[in-house]
Amino acid sequence: MATLLLLGSESIGRRRLAGKLADDPRFVIHEFEPCYRRLTPGELAAKVEAAHRDLTECRACPRDCGVNRMTGETGTCNTGRHALVASAFHHFGEEDCLRGWNGSGTIFFSLCNLRCVFCQNWDISQQRDGLEMTGPELAAVILRLQREGCHNVNFVTPEHVVPQVVEAMAAAIALGLDVPIVYNTSAYDSIESLRLMEGLIDIYMPDFKFWEPGTARRLARASDYPERAREAIAEMHRQVGVLKVGPDGLACRGVLVRHLVMPGCEGEAAAIFEWLATALSPDTYVNVMGQYRPEYKVAEKPDRYDDIDRRTLPAEVDAAFFAARQAGLWRFDERVLPW
Repeated sequence: MATLLLLGSESIGRRRLAGKLADDPRFVIHEFEPCYRRLTPGELAAKVEAAHRDLTECRACPRDCGVNRMTGETGTCNTGRHALVASAFHHFGEEDCLRGWNGSGTIFFSLCNLRCVFCQNWDISQQRDGLEMTGPELAAVILRLQREGCHNVNFVTPEHVVPQVVEAMAAAIALGLDVPIVYNTSAYDSIESLRLMEGLIDIYMPDFKFWEPGTARRLARASDYPERAREAIAEMHRQVGVLKVGPDGLACRGVLVRHLVMPGCEGEAAAIFEWLATALSPDTYVNVMGQYRPEYKVAEKPDRYDDIDRRTLPAEVDAAFFAARQAGLWRFDERVLPW
């Protein structure tokens, strides 16, 4: 796809993309309308009202801090009344079915509710840096990305700012928003937040990181992560089902699961894939990612994290792909690896 973009051939890019995902009619939507276009003004207003209530005693994520963010108080995520936006741009590094030929309109939110010691975006996720935006200001960014031709608007790390996203989307919908919305998450989400998003989100893209509570506690300071992730991804699947695309191969609706293969964690990967195939569906679309590298605290304290202070080996990624197929999964994103 990168070569096609360099050639500047949109028509060739469309044909290649369509041929990859749209060749099975079971997973093709011929006439697509974003789900939020079916919400009435009254339903949108009710969601915004609920979002504001949720901020007064915050339970936006599983941390359950209970602070009053409407008055500027902060909890684990260090975010108060308004969301902080680190960047917003056409992203060509996402999955083919999202980036297409014009890019995915990614909005990266600053800060995070996890503390992953290997975070490759730690300068965004662990530092309070970015532009604080009100709902109307964020809506303007959403509409700009649509106007510039992005295939979708992609909220990255939105778990802790769900109420603010609801507020912004309501404003953007009233002003003509009409592209799919991607909820790009670590999967450390609360069920209450996801149900608030129901009817607004067409594409959920959770990253299922760990299977073992001990691993999650050690590497992300969240021993309940595996349980919360299973609950969250099951709820996402209930709302939108398996991933479906348009005739052009661009994602329209459904769940796309990412899994970053960690050094020495093939067993956890296998357990995750088995759960996805049995608890959700063998048609679940999965991106098995092999680009792990030591970053953040792992790079700063290699002796403390010596077991993950190296890149993932090709054999480990091969083992993860084999485990996914053994589990019955068969829908994968294009394999782009660093070797």
